[in-house]
Amino acid sequence: MKISKKLEPLIIGISASIIIGVLGFLSFETSTGFWIMFSFGSTTLIVLIFYKTEFAQPGNIFFGHLVGIVVGIFFNELLGVSFVSLGLSVGLTVTLMIYLKVIHPPAAANPLIALFADVSINYILFPVIMGSIVIIIMSIIINKFILKRNYPNKWF
Repeated sequence: MKISKKLEPLIIGISASIIIGVLGFLSFETSTGFWIMFSFGSTTLIVLIFYKTEFAQPGNIFFGHLVGIVVGIFFNELLGVSFVSLGLSVGLTVTLMIYLKVIHPPAAANPLIALFADVSINYILFPVIMGSIVIIIMSIIINKFILKRNYPNKWF
């Protein structure tokens, strides 16, 4: 049974709350480390509202976030925080996402997160990789089984 158009925004909002809530729970109530970062809020919106777009597909989510954080950590280690590192890291992230065909707009914020939060290489596994996987799995479940949508359109 398809969700009515009037009820869909409420279901999407609740679903976004659940996805971020699960990441928050895993971050604060387990000993595994942080599973959440700021750009995941935008990712959640994209997979629930713009689920048909290229940048909402699992490969783009996973590799877009990965590229963005790796570039950010590289610039953090090389230059630290400065107007130069902030600009160049975002520019390089955008360029690499285009060349690698893994465009995911929220991931363009990841270099800024890496620089301002002074994160290290450990940040790649927790929260970037593990958090991205949780978002992908939960967005597939929510889109397919609750919202009755055809998602994902492609994996990679």
